[in-house]
Amino acid sequence: MQAVSERQGHRFEFSEQLIGGAAIDAVGDPLPPDSVASCRDSHAVLLGAVGGPQWSDPNATVRPEQGLLALRAALGVFANLRPVQIYPQLAGASPIKEERLKNVDMMVVRELTGGIYFGAKTRDANSASDLCSYQRHEIERIVRVAAELARRRNGKLCSVDKANVLETSRLWRDTTDKLIKAEYSDLQLEHMLVDAAAMHLINRPADFDVVVTENMFGDILTDEVSMLAGSLGMLPSASLDDGARGLYEPIHGSAPDIAGRDIANPCGSIASAALLLRHSLHLDDEANAVEAAIASVIEKGGRTADIATADATILSTAQMTAAIIKALP
Repeated sequence: MQAVSERQGHRFEFSEQLIGGAAIDAVGDPLPPDSVASCRDSHAVLLGAVGGPQWSDPNATVRPEQGLLALRAALGVFANLRPVQIYPQLAGASPIKEERLKNVDMMVVRELTGGIYFGAKTRDANSASDLCSYQRHEIERIVRVAAELARRRNGKLCSVDKANVLETSRLWRDTTDKLIKAEYSDLQLEHMLVDAAAMHLINRPADFDVVVTENMFGDILTDEVSMLAGSLGMLPSASLDDGARGLYEPIHGSAPDIAGRDIANPCGSIASAALLLRHSLHLDDEANAVEAAIASVIEKGGRTADIATADATILSTAQMTAAIIKALP
């Protein structure tokens, strides 16, 4: 973003704040009030990873992931956009057969502030429960986001649920049907059960255009489809409120096994910054330039270890970043 500002004559102001494990170590809170205030005072938030092995006990009362969920709630970012595109040069890095990867270009839209992750939770020595709850207006607003994207793309919308078992999914399907019929009758709507979707996203990924689904299903399926691109390190995400403010992050986690070794793939983070430029700052040309720079480096053979072939020259995190910055117009 600093390179973009220097080339295009913009001035961005940055404020770095704590979240997750670093915040727990510093102040005992995974999302300190100062961090929330700074995020609310900003046009956008670019997020780093939140966890690590020293905070990984799921029984701990204070955990890094609590900071991330609280930040999403505090910002009201209910729509998570995860674009999945395949660079032809990286098809060999995917565990999926190359012929299945041709023409893959999809957008997964995940509802981010409802469902089982935010429902009431109970636990005693012998039982536990997590409430999955959705209201009609929560479903309508995320489906509208997905429908608008589908209308600007190829006009195909796939809604993923588990309506043969879950009441929340039956409400999801009914709400989606009524909304699309009333407001987006020009779209081609398909309903798909989540277990079938998990299969078809691998078996015939090029058939999908825009996929919309609830919080937990979206969390699982987007990690699955990241394998189409060859690495978790390649894919960005944008989490948007009902205005222009957004929370941007690569879809990968903290990867503590490679922390500090200068081998992480920076493309997901850099592409997330491109989404920030596009959706929160409305700088489409600059966003396109960043994405084109990533593509240019990949096309010319730039590889980090996670996407490298046997004969590739492997770049460090810093070298890959420098190459992408150099490729910016």
